[in-house]
Amino acid sequence: MMWPFYLMALVAIISTIRVITNSNPVHALLSLIVSLLAVAGIFFIVGAPFAGALEIIVYAGAIMVLFVFVVMMLNLGSHTVAQEKAWLTSSTWAWPAAMSFILGLTLVWMLSYSQVDATLGQQLVTPKEVGTSLFTKYLLLVEVAAMLLLGAIVAAYHLGKRGLGEESEQDKEQD
Repeated sequence: MMWPFYLMALVAIISTIRVITNSNPVHALLSLIVSLLAVAGIFFIVGAPFAGALEIIVYAGAIMVLFVFVVMMLNLGSHTVAQEKAWLTSSTWAWPAAMSFILGLTLVWMLSYSQVDATLGQQLVTPKEVGTSLFTKYLLLVEVAAMLLLGAIVAAYHLGKRGLGEESEQDKEQD
């Protein structure tokens, strides 16, 4: 049966379109998380549970942490609390909640069904095979990605850093 694959793909496409079309970053983030969970579900269906687990842990988890860091770096004051409450209405949560419900139903069906029959791939990819590929065949790409991430961390630190005596313009406006 291929309907779980197509249902997860449809949820991923709809959620991704909502990420692109939303002008509010909080709403776009909610849809992005649903989209990443749908892609993880697709990995599970095609026989790559390790890639699906990494998708959930690294991408869905890291996106949330990244968003928290951005909010912390922007140092938003208490004047934005009312604006944030106005943004978080029930219509904001309707689409992500509906898409998550569809993902949940598909997941329950997949767990109740035999895993061997539910996967579309011919064989399961084990963590050992992924590790062997990453550190033999794709070693150069892993090292380049690590260097890019290190550069991004250093750049983010220097962009968000303030001196001990410096005040932000927002702090000056409040005084």
